[in-house]
Amino acid sequence: MNLSYWLHLADQSGGILYLMVGLLTVTLAVIVERTWVLRHVTRQGEALTQALAPLAAGDRSGLEWIRDTQARPLHGVLLETTLALPPASEDLLTNRLDEVILRHVPLLDRRLWVLDTTVTLAPLLGLLGTIIGMFHAFHVLTEPGASPNAVTGGVAEALVATAAGLLIAVIGLVFFNGLSERVRLAVHQLDTLKVMLVNRFGQPPAPVKGAGAG
Repeated sequence: MNLSYWLHLADQSGGILYLMVGLLTVTLAVIVERTWVLRHVTRQGEALTQALAPLAAGDRSGLEWIRDTQARPLHGVLLETTLALPPASEDLLTNRLDEVILRHVPLLDRRLWVLDTTVTLAPLLGLLGTIIGMFHAFHVLTEPGASPNAVTGGVAEALVATAAGLLIAVIGLVFFNGLSERVRLAVHQLDTLKVMLVNRFGQPPAPVKGAGAG
């Protein structure tokens, strides 16, 4: 199969195969970019969790050292928020860290909608390309002296669009599920870091004066 044959198949699909090549290119670009980003984020989150584990309660100098030597922007903002607050109550620190996490979580799953869309769109484009190819195949019968074998060959060529659509959808589905799991892990790491910071730097509520007095 040479290039001219593939161009012939694309023409038979009414140009749908050209669109599918573009869709596959965008899908692969998103897969590569999100895989690299999320792998980096989860590795950093794991390293930061291990660095915080032995930190003593209230050790702000130790937290500053971790921030300066190990933290990167996404996780470092949690450490920055903790250090920016004076010794605060657990509730206040928790609320501030929750706010930071909610602001940054959308950065983790951005562009994943492209993969979700690909899973649905690619088979539909493939089906449309096959239908257009079928029109071309059966149009051969209107020509004088047309052979039924020509129709059979045209139908087989038309099915290439459906196969291509299913292949692209499978690629999108596998990586969408895998990257969604990476996002879930990254969010879990952010929540874990929040709890670790609150446990070490959140001040318990001051006892109410006169409580327990009989």
